[in-house]
Amino acid sequence: MIPAEMLILYGAIEVKLDKDELLFGEGESCLHYFQVQAGAIKMVNYSDEGQEFIQGVFGPGESFGEPPLFDGFPYPGSAMATTASVVCKLRKERFIDLLRDHFEIHLQFSAVFAKRLRYKSMMLRELSSYAPEHRLMTLIEYFRDKSGGSSAQPFQVPFTRQQLADMTGLRVETVIRTISKLHKEGRISLIKHKIYSR
Repeated sequence: MIPAEMLILYGAIEVKLDKDELLFGEGESCLHYFQVQAGAIKMVNYSDEGQEFIQGVFGPGESFGEPPLFDGFPYPGSAMATTASVVCKLRKERFIDLLRDHFEIHLQFSAVFAKRLRYKSMMLRELSSYAPEHRLMTLIEYFRDKSGGSSAQPFQVPFTRQQLADMTGLRVETVIRTISKLHKEGRISLIKHKIYSR
């Protein structure tokens, strides 16, 4: 979203993370703006039983964990690398300076927040109301649309079955069975164990 050169100009540093390395934990104070340069970062919560629930997965050019920067509350989830990653880290005060200096970037954040609110609203509806088939297809279609894909082109789902389970609140066994059922019904394709929308 924000050019890396601009972030560095305002004092950002690059942080390298190994796969599964924690960047920040739920409940910690929010002191920095983060943006993925390479790899992927997931925002997660854990139940009392230790079950992971993925709030979002962010790739190159995407930022994450920003709402506390504006409201001062602690991080509502933990951020962890899903693969070896590089993240730009900018102090909160300098991030606010950057927004003051570049109003167009501030407007872009408003659009990003609106899209994320739409995603959260969609997932709350799915989790509370629909069967596994509907949950998974809605999630797949959402990420296909987010990637800029169209229903005319196959879209490779960039998540493992475990990650799909963690995003939908389903057990991984349920996801595996549901994916098989959706494949038999012709609603998705399976190529070398990869899931593709139709």
